[in-house]
Amino acid sequence: MASRVPRFLLYPLAAVVPALGLAVGGGAAAQASSTYAPGTWPAASSVAFSAALSTADQAASVAKDFIRHLMVDERPGGQHIGSGIGSAPRVYGRAGTESSTWSGYADTGGAFTKVSASWKEPAVSCGSGISLAALWVGIDGDDSSSVEQDGTTIECYLGQEYQYTWWEMYPTESIQTVGQTVAAGDSITASVVRSGTSYTLSVIDSTHPANSFRTARACTSCTNTSAEWIAEAPGGTQGVYALPDFGTWSASRAAVTEGTSSGTISSFADDQITMADDQGNVEAQPSSLSKRGSAFSVTWKSSS
Repeated sequence: MASRVPRFLLYPLAAVVPALGLAVGGGAAAQASSTYAPGTWPAASSVAFSAALSTADQAASVAKDFIRHLMVDERPGGQHIGSGIGSAPRVYGRAGTESSTWSGYADTGGAFTKVSASWKEPAVSCGSGISLAALWVGIDGDDSSSVEQDGTTIECYLGQEYQYTWWEMYPTESIQTVGQTVAAGDSITASVVRSGTSYTLSVIDSTHPANSFRTARACTSCTNTSAEWIAEAPGGTQGVYALPDFGTWSASRAAVTEGTSSGTISSFADDQITMADDQGNVEAQPSSLSKRGSAFSVTWKSSS
């Protein structure tokens, strides 16, 4: 059986910083950007990089500018995390599916028209380096090269935490960041709704409404053959990034519609997906579904 292609793609921060021209205000970061030619910006772990980002405001500007300026088609080789960079093949099985980047649940079938879920944004423990986690719902992506998805992103950048709301229609439109003030404990509801070739992507942050959005996009080539509820470790040109310790992400009120039939995750053929590395070490473990099939949790186990 063919391997699946799960994906959600962010670029390595240190690699993207030169291309962005460090679009921040004055100070050490702005001065440092003129010191290094494109492609020669020092590694994020170096003393020179730390000196360039000498204040919290400068570090936040660079981190947020990186997310905010992701552009369509700026993808390393167009590869998909899950069957491409630094990943192991997917293994099918309702309770035994493994992925190098996904943890959660996926329904498979055909003609999916709606997927949604709610959650409390988890708190995260950031280390000193760079790590990323994406929490999302979507249509497609599990067994196709297109994906229509939205949710929240947790970015740990040199020890500091940043959280965003976002949406994506791959491959036509890359990650689009909307809200930048998401915080642990925020009440989030995310959904993707399809009508024909039109898709409405929506994330509601009822705690900080400024992060909420609703956008309508079109796709004539999307297959609509799967629906997902996923915690993901994003990746880029250098492979999959470390997964920050987000404790437990608990998704509830999960709903899905396939054709004219509406239900919960367990209403349709579903896979429970465990994130594990190439040696089988578990990085994020999903729980069993609730009795009604509308809730589950993903627990962080290791960063890589």
